[in-house]
Amino acid sequence: RSGDMIISGGYNVYPKEIELILDETEGVTESAVVGLPHPDFGEGVVAFIVGDGVTAETLEAACADDLARFKQPKHYFFIDELPRNAMGKVQKATLRTEHAGHFTAP
Repeated sequence: RSGDMIISGGYNVYPKEIELILDETEGVTESAVVGLPHPDFGEGVVAFIVGDGVTAETLEAACADDLARFKQPKHYFFIDELPRNAMGKVQKATLRTEHAGHFTAP
């Protein structure tokens, strides 16, 4: 979905590309990647992970091999389930709204 595109440091980042890599990582059930407001980059790439027994270090290693540095998530949130609408689609707007101050909070 082109509306989900993230612009980080002037570069276009497509969440689906990152989600495919994260979803292939052992222990990850599903993922959602969004851009949150960032004071230096415009938007910072973050990933929401549903899974069991997976760590941020494991995810960073998986992304380091296949993604340019600007595409790699700057933070991982581990959650029990992704918010969905009545049709079953992930509500990325909800994730963005709930965590909008992550990079700007004191």
